[in-house]
Amino acid sequence: MTGRGQFLLLVALLGASACRYKNEEELEAPVAPATPFTLSYPYYFPVLDVPADNPLTVEGIALGRRLYYDSLLSTNGPHAGRSCSSCHFQSNSFTVPDPGRSVLAHVNLAWSRNFLWTGKVSGTLEDIMRFEVDEFFQVDVNVLQAHPEYPDLFRRAYGRSEITRELVAKALAQWFRRMVSANSRFDGYLMHTEELSDDELDGMMVYLTEAGDCFHCHGLPLMTDNAFHNIGLDTVFALADQGRYEVTGDPADLGAFKAPTLRNIALTAPYMHDGRFATLEEVVEHYSAGVKRSPSLDPLMTKPGQVTTLQLSAARKAHLVAFLNTFTDTDFQTDTALASPF
Repeated sequence: MTGRGQFLLLVALLGASACRYKNEEELEAPVAPATPFTLSYPYYFPVLDVPADNPLTVEGIALGRRLYYDSLLSTNGPHAGRSCSSCHFQSNSFTVPDPGRSVLAHVNLAWSRNFLWTGKVSGTLEDIMRFEVDEFFQVDVNVLQAHPEYPDLFRRAYGRSEITRELVAKALAQWFRRMVSANSRFDGYLMHTEELSDDELDGMMVYLTEAGDCFHCHGLPLMTDNAFHNIGLDTVFALADQGRYEVTGDPADLGAFKAPTLRNIALTAPYMHDGRFATLEEVVEHYSAGVKRSPSLDPLMTKPGQVTTLQLSAARKAHLVAFLNTFTDTDFQTDTALASPF
């Protein structure tokens, strides 16, 4: 090659290199800091603890919302073609009304420290989302990285276009913190903007006293203690019914499952870990007359004299169900800010 040819080749290579670096610099050019988001919830809720390394932002929540509804999250994984929303419908308080199984609702999980029916994962929302990303969906970040929009969305939310499983989990955690349900008729009653009927008030007395014992595991305001209880569903525990024992190996935990929140409970049938009860009436009847004894039965289920059932009258059972219905937050069902962005 002549000297002139070598010179022209060098110029061309330098030009291409400069162009490449210029494009990369443009892609990673500094962006404005993500916009802080202030979460609204009632004064009687516990103060929310948000990790310093994952503060709530408008951009982070929007990204998490999109990931929640996007089946790309599962591409090349064991649940390919599905998204979080495939089993969590907004109309059902972000659960699925399938007979024969029960999926825990995505309601106020920002205040939870134990996740899934058995508490297989504990910690923060970032911890449970990392489990979902790594083990459940087995997210292929290369699919998201190749998407025409996701790199820029991550850049706007987290200041970098390189997508990692950690950032996917963080974005989803932000979205779950946004999913707050606190506008039921009962909340209105607490805020003195709603009145309850006589039947509902009597149901509240059943709920909040030893007559019904509901408050021990489903106390206000979250309607759950986020702990695990054997509530007398079985006397013999098949593999699928061993509950917390699967995690701890402690015989005292046999048959103990996480107490779900009762917020929006009327929307989340079927009930119990295995969906064995189709209606709230069946659930109340279990506590009234169907509790079964076992060595691991929660002590809270035993009344003085070793009586394990409540023996509620027909009227009080009906009133309790009426009160449970006051926990329904219809805004949570219909809020477009919680709906699919697609």
